[in-house]
Amino acid sequence: MTHFFQFEKDFVDSLRCIPMQVRMKLDTCGVKLKLAHWHQFTQQERQTLVEMPATTAPESQVYRQYLQDLVTNYTGQPASELAIEPNPAWMEATTIPSDVQTKAQEFDVSLTLEEWKALTPAQRFALIKLTRPSHENRNFLPALKEFKII
Repeated sequence: MTHFFQFEKDFVDSLRCIPMQVRMKLDTCGVKLKLAHWHQFTQQERQTLVEMPATTAPESQVYRQYLQDLVTNYTGQPASELAIEPNPAWMEATTIPSDVQTKAQEFDVSLTLEEWKALTPAQRFALIKLTRPSHENRNFLPALKEFKII
């Protein structure tokens, strides 16, 4: 299933940025894909990365291999690897990560545990990613609105 968030609407048609659903797959399969790598891929290759499943261990392995083959094809070497979190925070519905809570408070929003539990893993992943200092997090507030937290 291909699902883009509304806060991504300004780039999903062209796939000029890496969408959240692909970022989630990257974290799941343990690959650090740079935007420079993404820009080297063809539109069809990007679309394939959007559509390929990576929810089970075998699917993640196939996804990882396809992605590393692409990066190696374009750059001559594979992408860096990430440690795969055995219990990722976005799958944990009973604890709100402190970074998410802190970022929400910047907007005078108090995220409740009930609201966090009601989010899908993909929505929780997006909020977590949008709090990272290395990520452009101007979409955190639009995400809160889209997810009906505010």
